Amino acid sequence: MSVDENFSEEQQNYLQGFALGADVARKIRNLPVISGSASSGTSISVGGSVAVSVSDVVRRPEQRHYDAQDRQTDAGGKLCAEEQAKREKNPLDMWDEMQARARSGEFPKGTDVFLQKFHGLFYVAPAQDSYMCRMRFPGGDLRSYQLRGLADLADSDAGGFVDVTTRANLQFREIPAESPINILIGLRNLGIINIGAGGDNIRNVTASPLSGIDARELIETLPLAQEMHHYIINNREMYGLPRKFNIAFDGGGTITALEDTNDIGFHAVEVVEENASEEFPAGVYFQLALGGITGHEDFARYTGVLLKPAECVEVATAIVRVFIDNGDRTDRKKARLKYVLDDWGFEKFLTQVEEELGHSLPRFPLESCEPREDDDRLAHLDVRAQKQPGLNYIGVVLPVGRITSEQMRQIARLADRYGSGTLRLTVWQNLLIPDISDESVEEVTAAIEAMGLDYRATSVRAGLVACTGAAGCKFAASHTKQHAMQIAEFVENELELDTPVNIHLTGCHHSCAQHYIGDLGLIGANVEDGEDMVEGYHLFVGGGYGNQQAIGRELLSNIRAIDAPEVVCQVLRSYLEQRDTPEQTFVEFAQSKTIEELKSLLETVPAMA
Repeated sequence: MSVDENFSEEQQNYLQGFALGADVARKIRNLPVISGSASSGTSISVGGSVAVSVSDVVRRPEQRHYDAQDRQTDAGGKLCAEEQAKREKNPLDMWDEMQARARSGEFPKGTDVFLQKFHGLFYVAPAQDSYMCRMRFPGGDLRSYQLRGLADLADSDAGGFVDVTTRANLQFREIPAESPINILIGLRNLGIINIGAGGDNIRNVTASPLSGIDARELIETLPLAQEMHHYIINNREMYGLPRKFNIAFDGGGTITALEDTNDIGFHAVEVVEENASEEFPAGVYFQLALGGITGHEDFARYTGVLLKPAECVEVATAIVRVFIDNGDRTDRKKARLKYVLDDWGFEKFLTQVEEELGHSLPRFPLESCEPREDDDRLAHLDVRAQKQPGLNYIGVVLPVGRITSEQMRQIARLADRYGSGTLRLTVWQNLLIPDISDESVEEVTAAIEAMGLDYRATSVRAGLVACTGAAGCKFAASHTKQHAMQIAEFVENELELDTPVNIHLTGCHHSCAQHYIGDLGLIGANVEDGEDMVEGYHLFVGGGYGNQQAIGRELLSNIRAIDAPEVVCQVLRSYLEQRDTPEQTFVEFAQSKTIEELKSLLETVPAMA
């Protein structure tokens, strides 16, 4: 900063403040500054006597996104419609508009449909002429008073139920045009902050659902998920990414967080004394994996970076910023982190992350960490002992993730009376009631059954996952929840599975139910039936995650929905009859055979004849 010495110190301070204030005011209104750019640190001349350096302190948080857009348009690209909409209107500043629409009983139109998703509100026409509202529960942590309050909101302003999602989250559905502001105010009154729950933002941060109560876990991950969550919602720079973004923390325990399906996956591992070094003394760390997006047939891949728990959030935010700067803003189909990694390679990307951080990332060989154990595919259900002596958690089966408002109130009552008032949501579309004493287990399980739910599940229903489907999503080709229940009922009546099998039904290419990682995955399709088009599916087999990581292969296409239960049953029957040993999992069985060999086992299926 240079100032003419003819002015007194008091005059100098006044003129400096005046110049800065005037320039900041103009910059905020997108007006030209007096001289130079307020965001680039150049000098401003006032009256020919004072030169003031305006630093980056006046830079707006969203400027990083505008700069990224400018670089791509300067290079000859054209912003996609969503990016142009974000450029013209900050989605976080729409409260007045949303309130006016609600008072008028109107739904959004045009690009406002997209922008309003930044508030967790999805206008889902033509599937339904209503809103869906997505929430945020970092690590799936939910309190009984929140569940009780959500039940009241569901009755007053939504459809009288909530859906549990595959991100350990909740959704309201059937919200009329007059009610979205009531919903958002009601959520905030319950301490539920859902800004950025939809749109081009970082979605609900997941963690191991047994964090803090699992005897097998290496480290608690719920505190990290909560720290990440609060960083995101309190930094405007973390909104408006090139596309949605997922982050997960897995503590190496009994129930997986499916971290390998996320853009950023942190997996806890142990370095034992014999493999320790000065930089990595014996202890628990997190392996960093990047680029998971199973809907595009890719898992997160390990980077060789090993982090202390306290380093994870800082590194995650640096990764997000590099993605903000370099993600594709011209082609929505190529705008996820995976495509930056595919284009650059991991080393170039990590070098950029290190530049953002201002220091190098520590590397450690994957093989020098203790191998991870397999997760327990049934551990999210039934009565299970906690690491705290005399206490248990009870996994409640929710049919394809749906729970009514009255059931919500009853579960909240059980958590208060017999537990600690806490609940956990899982990526398997169910919930857990922790801290139930040995003496109270029988009363709680009887109460769960009395409300029309169950805590036990067959090997089919334990891993049954379904997205909303055509009942509430305009993209879906099939009614996935309805068909999932039909498949489960048919298989249970025909077979007795002695090992859990995951069956995932997703309605469209967005793969919200992650059909590629199911033992059997079904994706909705329009199928010819004579001269008509009917609901149907393409069937994939052999998908897995964790130690059995695999992308499912297409076995059959264009199955009518009415035939899907029989086809799935025949595939499972063939597995039971043809597997090498009783211990061979379905994934191992499917991966040991070619698609042609698997098809040959289905010749008896009438629908396939």
